Amino acid sequence: MLDLSVTEILQYAVHHPALQALAIVFATFILEDAATVLAAMQAQSGALSVPLALGSLYVGIVLGDLGLYGFGRLASLVPLVQRLLPPQRTEVMRAWLDGKVFKVVLVSRFLPGVRLPTYTTCGYLRADLRQFALATGLATLVWTSGLFALSFRIGGILMAHFGAWRWAGAAGLVVFMLLAGRLVQMLRRPRPALSDASRP
Repeated sequence: MLDLSVTEILQYAVHHPALQALAIVFATFILEDAATVLAAMQAQSGALSVPLALGSLYVGIVLGDLGLYGFGRLASLVPLVQRLLPPQRTEVMRAWLDGKVFKVVLVSRFLPGVRLPTYTTCGYLRADLRQFALATGLATLVWTSGLFALSFRIGGILMAHFGAWRWAGAAGLVVFMLLAGRLVQMLRRPRPALSDASRP
């Protein structure tokens, strides 16, 4: 379980800030929202400092986002992938994205399920890396800070009322966030149109 492994590492590294930072950065590569919740809970318990937790989260998430961009960039060099997307269509998509990189990246951070395809597509289309990095940095600052603050507050409530069971509450919060994200994805999917034959 991610929550147990990261928590154990953070507790082991309580007197080693560099190890704490590495554990948080690594956790963001696996499941960044869960890493944010767990880091906030650890900060609430006093096991690590708030600046270290937030700074490590920012670094890990931005590195992960840049990694998705880089993955898309590498994919654009693979002949098989190039054949799947004709050059004419690639140019049309690149022209549409040009000048919109900042807005597209910023918005995709807050829409469940679109970040991975959007960021890798930006890399594939060789979108302006400076705009991409600026947008993902700003989006991470807003989203992660908000989620961290919420989790920190909830962590205080859980510690006050549940004591040793607070981690069960944290796990419940992570599961709730994952399910909520899936629900939003399902609601955003367009429904298939009825064919003429199936209409009454």
